[in-house]
Amino acid sequence: MRYALLATVCGMTMLAGCAQTGTAVTPLVADKTLALTATTSISLATLASAAAIGGAVHLIYDPLAPNWEIEEVQVSEDTYHFALKMKRYHTGGGGESLQILKRRVGQIQREQGFTGYQILEYSEGIDSQTLGSRRMAEGVVRLVQRSQADSFGDGATY
Repeated sequence: MRYALLATVCGMTMLAGCAQTGTAVTPLVADKTLALTATTSISLATLASAAAIGGAVHLIYDPLAPNWEIEEVQVSEDTYHFALKMKRYHTGGGGESLQILKRRVGQIQREQGFTGYQILEYSEGIDSQTLGSRRMAEGVVRLVQRSQADSFGDGATY
């Protein structure tokens, strides 16, 4: 949706710049300047260009969006499968997938009244795509009650 809006705005801007009727050319942005100080000013065209570029960067990068998307599927009454995808353009957060998985499983555990959980499977990797690679993680978790908590005898209950 965002990319369609961005493409529409860019296309309309390019077409508006090419539209000419006769010999008189009317600019899209008025040829005015904004006085910042007594000796410094900036043109409205430059200001509009900077705002358009900043808006495009914000649409693509979106610094306020979470670094990871998480999808969960309940496989059985006490077992869940999680798939995590990191956003394509980011500034850090590459090692957070296990923390995010544990945080979400802890929430589910408390909501459903279980006393612990076991991570049955967990893997991380990179999915190479045309527009850049993305970090991926998958896990299968089983929620347990206290009597089932140490079924492997290794104390690996969280």
